[in-house]
Amino acid sequence: MFKDVKAYSGFSVNDIDKAKEFYGDTLGIEVKQNHMGLILIIAGGAGIYVYPKEDHTPASFTILNFPVDDINKAVLELKSKGVTFEQYDFGDGMKTDDKDIMRGIAAGKGPDIAWFKDPAGNILSVLQEK
Repeated sequence: MFKDVKAYSGFSVNDIDKAKEFYGDTLGIEVKQNHMGLILIIAGGAGIYVYPKEDHTPASFTILNFPVDDINKAVLELKSKGVTFEQYDFGDGMKTDDKDIMRGIAAGKGPDIAWFKDPAGNILSVLQEK
């Protein structure tokens, strides 16, 4: 039924202006604004809707993952733009290191990944799979 439908996702924020600045200026994503909020234009032309919600509660899971070729470079670049990274310890040696990156590739347990939050507290990540 939905095989040929272009699906899209969306999430809420508590301040649309801060979100527009963060996603557009800090992350460098093309951002369009309409009567419903923002549309983040990602590779391939897909849109992700960002809408204002007065009683917004941040997602407790990662809402957007950004694959990168070089996670060390991506983390340093985001830090230079004022982004603060989250620290996690999942046990069994799977925790973020002193560079704020969880090294899953070396452990054979998934990608190298680093998490950060948008101004509304939603969790995002950069990850390197190879």
